[in-house]
Amino acid sequence: MEIWPAIDLRHGKPVRLKQGDYDRQTIFGDDPVEFAKRWQDAGAKRLHLVDLDAARGDDPERNRDAAKRIVEATGLPCQLGGGVRDEAAIELLLGLGLARLVVGSQALKQPAWFASMCDRYPGQLAAGIDARDGMVATDGWLETSTTPAIELAQDLRSRTANIAAIIYTDIARDGMMSGPNFDGLAQMASATDIPLVASGGVTTLDDVRQLVEMDMPAAIIGRSLYDGAMNLEDVVQIANDL
Repeated sequence: MEIWPAIDLRHGKPVRLKQGDYDRQTIFGDDPVEFAKRWQDAGAKRLHLVDLDAARGDDPERNRDAAKRIVEATGLPCQLGGGVRDEAAIELLLGLGLARLVVGSQALKQPAWFASMCDRYPGQLAAGIDARDGMVATDGWLETSTTPAIELAQDLRSRTANIAAIIYTDIARDGMMSGPNFDGLAQMASATDIPLVASGGVTTLDDVRQLVEMDMPAAIIGRSLYDGAMNLEDVVQIANDL
């Protein structure tokens, strides 16, 4: 199972939010490159970046600069989500050296456009499906749609074979240190053959073991690494050994 340590960026700094709430933010330092290199030294082979400013329409310039510096400092494949809403943004971000982009709101709002972008940039675009009570949330999690998450995943698969992955997040679990929504992940995994990345709530080594036993292709881990609840070396070992 691939492990993607998360680095959430706001105003160019590494932060974590609880349940996507911008008013429930913890700042973990001034330089996200420091954390990127820390995770690399601990065995990370890839990184997951989130542009929290772009996700809700704020100025992404400092976060994009931070993403570029992370790519250059580590040389690791990095994926970035947040505010990827048009082809100009896709071209700009891939031009920074990012390996993969996560498209969230526009995958729901313009599925035909998203499918066409997947075909134009095969293997470089993932669908970020963030769910609140099973329904897709958009616009930096500020809005909740009436579309079931599983229905969106199936619709996207019917449109294109070139989606790199689905990044599936249960918002109620994100940043809460309460464990993933294993039932929701299992339902999503059985509903589509798109590679699935578990995100949100991965807190303990037992959580990691259970995801491996579920044959989950990948998992994003955030707050539990920053708070010291888990050691990344142990996480990587479990993901590689089981």
